[in-house]
Amino acid sequence: MAQEVPDPPDAPEDEEEGEQAPLRRYLTRAGAERMHKELLQLLNEARPKVTAEVSAAAAQGDRSENAEYIYGKKRLREIDRRIRFLSKRLDTATIVTPSEQGDRTKVYFGATVTLEDEGGTRLTYQIVGSDEIDATGGRISVESPMGRALLRKSPGDTVEVRRPRGEIELTLVDIRYD
Repeated sequence: MAQEVPDPPDAPEDEEEGEQAPLRRYLTRAGAERMHKELLQLLNEARPKVTAEVSAAAAQGDRSENAEYIYGKKRLREIDRRIRFLSKRLDTATIVTPSEQGDRTKVYFGATVTLEDEGGTRLTYQIVGSDEIDATGGRISVESPMGRALLRKSPGDTVEVRRPRGEIELTLVDIRYD
C-alpha cells in the first residue's frame, strides 16, 4: 500500500472568517505509540496514585496549611493537563507509517536521512513531527530549518541550512523509510 504524505502546510488563512485554520499534525507510528504509552501510564498509574495521596492528605484535617494536600492537588492538575494534551494530539494527528511511503527517492515525512557535512562527518536523522523531536535520539522536526531544507531532496543533493551558529552545507547521502 503506497502512502504519500504531503508536506506540512503553513497555516492558511480562512478567507471568510479571517482566522487561521488549524495545522495538520503528523506523527510517526512509533511516536504515536510512545505518546499512547505515556497516556496509559498517566491514566492507570500516576493519576490513581496521586489521587490516593491527595485523599489521604485531605483526611488529615486543615487543608489550607497542609503542604502534602496542596502539592498533591498541584501535581494532579499537571497530570490532568498532560492527559488532555496527549489525548487531543493523538485524536487530531495523522499517523504516518514511514515504511509505507511510495516514493522512496526523495525525503518526505518519516524518512531517515544520512547527511555529510563539509568536514566529511556523517549524521543520521529521522524527519518527524514537532511532538516527537529528540535531537540526541536523532529525531528532528519536519518544521525545523533542517527538516524544511531536506524535504523533496534526493541523494546527492546539497542543502544549506541556516542555524544559530551560522550556515552549514550538508550533502544528502542516503534515504531510508524504516
